[in-house]
Amino acid sequence: MRIQLPRAKEVQATFAAPPSKSFTHRAYIAGALAEGRSVISNALLADDTAVTRNILTEWGIPIQGSGGLVEIEGKGGTFCCEKGKRIDVHDSGTSIRFFTTLALLCTVPVVLEGSRRMHERPIGSLIDAIRRIGAECTYLGKEGFPPLRISGTLQGGNIEISGKESSQFISSILLASPYAQEDITLTCPEIPVSQAYIDITLRVMQDFGARYKRNGYTSYTVQSGAHYTGTNYMVEGDYSSAAYFMAIAAICGGSVTVTGLNPSTPQGDHLFLEALSAMGCKIHWKEEGLNISREGDLSGITINMSSSPDSVQTLCMIAACARSPTTITGVHHLRLKESDRLQSTADVLRTLGADVRLGKEHITILPGPLHSGVVDPKNDHRTVMSAAVLGLGIGGVTILQAECVNKSFPEFWMRLREAGLL
Repeated sequence: MRIQLPRAKEVQATFAAPPSKSFTHRAYIAGALAEGRSVISNALLADDTAVTRNILTEWGIPIQGSGGLVEIEGKGGTFCCEKGKRIDVHDSGTSIRFFTTLALLCTVPVVLEGSRRMHERPIGSLIDAIRRIGAECTYLGKEGFPPLRISGTLQGGNIEISGKESSQFISSILLASPYAQEDITLTCPEIPVSQAYIDITLRVMQDFGARYKRNGYTSYTVQSGAHYTGTNYMVEGDYSSAAYFMAIAAICGGSVTVTGLNPSTPQGDHLFLEALSAMGCKIHWKEEGLNISREGDLSGITINMSSSPDSVQTLCMIAACARSPTTITGVHHLRLKESDRLQSTADVLRTLGADVRLGKEHITILPGPLHSGVVDPKNDHRTVMSAAVLGLGIGGVTILQAECVNKSFPEFWMRLREAGLL
């Protein structure tokens, strides 16, 4: 599917933030591991979260509900996995990483596989770590990458793990740790990337009754036997997806209000608000929600976004409309996402007239005269949505593979239509 975007000026719109993908994944898993029933409200309905829900169902967890209201009958930390069955995570990196450790709670070996791109995304650091606490793992293709076979038991103990490629390696172990035979102490030799997602993991674990101690982002000890308890859980709004709406105000001018966001969220993409403010936007929390507006020119900035990876591309699109260059640092791990997002972002911006300089851990956007063009997002949902907001500022931009927004935000195009922008 392709969509051509008209130019929008001085937008006046209100959008509801979609549910958080990160919180939904984690709440599903905690509810499945818990004793008793959990009711998850405002759950995100998207391709990625459906993968997690479907795997839990295949592993014997009763899950019911339609829309954003989901009931989960937890089994107290046990899964009924079918011997020899291959589990396809498709393009969900969160799912394959989380279920890699959760597979140790199955009584039979588990095979995890995914899309072609999934088999290019490294998982070796996680495998090396869980081997030290009872896992037996075999790579079925390239060493250090999916597909893989996992068996063994979650014994517990002391382990060290690197988070320089993904904080999800750490979250994977933390989520399963209450069901280890002994306490697990997890040590990180360096500050992990995307550390705010670890905060989200720990928040969900705490809300479901787990007990842990932490020392910043360098070590975590999770108490064995302090299991999750079934609970009623409300998923908060997603800052990563809401950033696209905020960006419309920044790029097109005018005023946008976003409802359903938590001002005290642990989500790392909360930093996006600071970036917008530094570039010249006005940010106000009002009774009806978060309001973003812009009247004057945008200024370029230098900012570290290592803990806010999912809004980096969106910020790059805003930077292309500024009057001076922007440099975003701490983003090397974007090369390991659904696509090489640094290269994809550079390709989009160059196609539409901006100049981009890529470094090992940074991207610099040099604004230039922007023009219409055709954007190939390489089947990456975040590339599509970030390019779309810039397209609204330019007009005449055609987005290919527009349907891949289904991975995280299936209603994206509908929301733009409802606001009169399409």
